Parts: sequence; structure tokens; C-alpha cells
Amino acid sequence: MKALVAVKRVVDANVKVRVKADNSGVDLTNVKMSINPFCEIAVEEAVRLKEKGVVSEIVVVSIGEKKSEEQIRSALALGADRGILVETADEIGALEVAKLLKAIVEQEKPELILLGKQAIDDDSNQVGQMLGALLGAAQGTFASEVKVEAGKAVVTREIDGGLQTVELSLPAIITTDLRLNEPRYAALPNIMKARKKPLEIKSPADYGVTTGTKLKTIKVEAPAERKAGVQVKSVDELIDKLKNEAKVI
Repeated sequence: MKALVAVKRVVDANVKVRVKADNSGVDLTNVKMSINPFCEIAVEEAVRLKEKGVVSEIVVVSIGEKKSEEQIRSALALGADRGILVETADEIGALEVAKLLKAIVEQEKPELILLGKQAIDDDSNQVGQMLGALLGAAQGTFASEVKVEAGKAVVTREIDGGLQTVELSLPAIITTDLRLNEPRYAALPNIMKARKKPLEIKSPADYGVTTGTKLKTIKVEAPAERKAGVQVKSVDELIDKLKNEAKVI
């Protein structure tokens, strides 16, 4: 069984993001970049399935600038077998990403397609669902547990009311949530081996997809600073502050 995992290059989750002075976007100068945390969970799940003998090959895909090779190599060091970089300097939206992944899936023919449920930069949470619609494939989003057996994928999903378990026919798309697993750290020997693993460079034109998005960023602002909290001595004082200062009751 082949698994295809999509990963995205984003600002490291531990870095404090700075907005550009002209509010046109986020300042990425000298900022550490990493695999999107949800994508890293997807890679880890694919590696665990490979260790169980369920998956025989893991293909990692990333779409973006040439620097995204770093994130593919990181995924290869974690246990993936080969990588594909669709290189483009253009800004692309969720739909364009889904179209590119659709073309790659049709070419590679994986039985499992694993994606992070969302990226921490734009938080769109759309690619997995759009890909499922384009392929007409079964999908299990917000996965907190995955079991693959007898040609089926059983996915436990995190929903507003608790947990939901669905059975999916393969090929299937699974988007990973935080509680699915805890990604491992890459050992130094595996990092060295990852440098020699195959990584194919493609362009959107190779898949017949035109880049560019219809979405336009108008303005980016940092969140407003929150005032420090205060301690109150009684319930009456709390009610008074909620009513007269916060004006929420």
C-alpha cells in the first residue's frame, strides 16, 4: 500500500510572528521555518503505518518555493521514502493546492492520502475537503485515531459533540488532528540518509494546473494586546466589574 503525505513550509510554531510595517503580510526575514505541525503529525502516522507493515511506501509532496525542499528532507528523515516538490514562487490558494494534489494522486495512485487538517499560517482548513470533492474519494477529517485493515480505513474524528467513528473505502483522504500522535525526532543517521533519498522537482505546468489565486490579502494586523487580568475579592465585586466595566451583563 502506498501513502501520499502533503507537507507545507510555515513559520516555526515556537517563533513569535511579526507583521510587516506596511501591514502587507508577515515578516519572514531570518525566521526559522519548519513543517506545519499538523503535516508533521500526518508524516508520523504514515511512518507508524509503515512500521506496522500496512504501508509499503511513503511519498511526501510539498508545493512552494525551492526552499520547501528542506521540509521534504525533514519528512524523509522521519521515515518517508521519496519526495516530490512542485516548485512555484506564485501565491496559491487552497483550491490550487487541491488541484495539484489531485493530479499527483492520479499519477501516483496511493491508497492513503494524509494531510494536516490545517496550516498554522492561513488556518484555511480547506485542502483536504476540496481534494476529496475533486477526487470523489472518501474522507475522514480531524482524525484522532486511524486503523487500516481489510481494505478499509476506520477513522475516529473529533467533532463538536465528542467523537465520531467512520469507515472509509480506499483510496481515502485523512486529515490529521493534534491528538492523533506525537511526532518523533529525526535521528542524525536518518538525517544523513535523507540527503540521498530521491526528490523529484516538478512545476505546476507538469500537472496542467495554472497557479495564482483569486484571493487577495488586503491587510494583516497583529492581534490587539489584551489587558492584564485582575483579582476580585467577592462575587459582588465580580458582577459589578462585568456589568459596569466589561459591560457583558
